[in-house]
Amino acid sequence: MQTLTLIQPDDWHLHLRDGAAMKAVVNDSARQFARAIVMPNLNPPVTTVAEAEAYRTRILAALDPALSFEPLMTLYLTDNTPSVEIVRAAASPSVHAVKLYPAGATTHSDRGVTDIRKTHEALEAMQQQGLPLLVHGEATGDAVDIFDREKVFIERTLEPLMRDFPELRIVFEHITTSDAVDFVLSQDPGRLVATITPHHLLINRNALFKGGLNPHHYCLPVVKREEHRQALLAAATNKPGRFFAGTDSAPHPRHAKESTCGCAGIYSARSAVELYATAFEQAGDFTHFETFLSTAGAAFYRLPVNTATITLVREDWVMPERLPFGEGEELVPFRAGETLRWKLQGANA
Repeated sequence: MQTLTLIQPDDWHLHLRDGAAMKAVVNDSARQFARAIVMPNLNPPVTTVAEAEAYRTRILAALDPALSFEPLMTLYLTDNTPSVEIVRAAASPSVHAVKLYPAGATTHSDRGVTDIRKTHEALEAMQQQGLPLLVHGEATGDAVDIFDREKVFIERTLEPLMRDFPELRIVFEHITTSDAVDFVLSQDPGRLVATITPHHLLINRNALFKGGLNPHHYCLPVVKREEHRQALLAAATNKPGRFFAGTDSAPHPRHAKESTCGCAGIYSARSAVELYATAFEQAGDFTHFETFLSTAGAAFYRLPVNTATITLVREDWVMPERLPFGEGEELVPFRAGETLRWKLQGANA
């Protein structure tokens, strides 16, 4: 196979940051994706519809005028999110979901939810309004092993949440384990789906230590054992409609990654579609590639499928070692300096 043409995809989980950093990365996503669910964990976070709409305006202003890209905004759930704000969000054409970050689970989650019971008023409003909940599925606390955080979250939080709110539609974000795959497959597909990142499809936890400690492979949730990577790959390629693309591309300046307390996050937006193609080629099956990238997410979010198409060609190219990022900064993209064998036509110039 030398070319792949498919409906233009969407990224259902994206971090764009803000200001100069956002301007440095947004066009990488816009060259590939028609739309993206934009995460609200800025500092301070996006907790109201007014803040989400203002953030959307800034994103659109940073776009290359030659590109067409629609940011789909989200709100950051807190212990005190009022139901009236959920009603406003459901009425807004700009806001498409609410994001649950357990407090302390990941970047800028310190204002996240400390106890899921404190959010029941907001969750009931979301259930009534049909507004999806996006969950960062990790339990926190020193007693929970970092490699078990997803499994524990399912047991402690997600299962009770689905029992307590039987009509709430949920996206289990950036899943990393066979436990998460099995749980999603055990549930009603109209209620629970999951996103999978390119890096969780392509690397296992050995990559954190290959050639020494590699901070550019550190993300949250952390990459897991090879058996879990294989389970994710099987889910992405063989279970159409239950799992779809969400890059969780999360840019950080190089010095913040290569520090005594390196930031969690992998920047994959430079080549996300090519990376997903690489993973599907590893599995030896492109049958459901378009569903995973281009149609399953739109169906869950009840949005029309894009009408444009993109084409990937079989062509070797080398990922840059560094990319400009913000004011005098640089970032290291996923697969920096490596040769990729699929290239999006017109991208990565």
